[in-house]
Amino acid sequence: MLGLTPLGIAHTAVSLVALGAAGVALVRDGAIRPQTPLGRVYVATTVVTCVTALGIFQHGGFGKPHGLAILTLLALAFAALVRSRGLFGRHRAAVETVTYSATVLFHLVPAVTETATRLPPGAPLAANADAPGLQFAAAVLLVLFVVLAGWQLRRLRAGAH
Repeated sequence: MLGLTPLGIAHTAVSLVALGAAGVALVRDGAIRPQTPLGRVYVATTVVTCVTALGIFQHGGFGKPHGLAILTLLALAFAALVRSRGLFGRHRAAVETVTYSATVLFHLVPAVTETATRLPPGAPLAANADAPGLQFAAAVLLVLFVVLAGWQLRRLRAGAH
């Protein structure tokens, strides 16, 4: 199926659950909150997505996607540490919220890249991960993340948790 190994299929399925949970949480709650059932689903499926990504070597050895998986795991650990240790004082909620949202960006970059280099079958939208269109898509995702983070910070300042 689209050149995916069984691990790749499992990785993709779990990552779709994570992105779905993130989407619902962001629309419903304005943030990913790991203390909620939906937030726990997001965090758990994101961890599984990252761990399975480390076992995928479709393009050779260790590469950018593996680095992004490690960065995502570090971001999840950092956000959890911010919450559990009460780091950053009155800015704790802001740091935690934006960090969890950054992990969604970290999901979306490889998701868009892999989708564009595989679909439609036989004539993918992009020849490879370095295609100019994918660089532009990554820039758009970054801008959307900045807009989301700004909106989340305004909500937090206004007291809407």
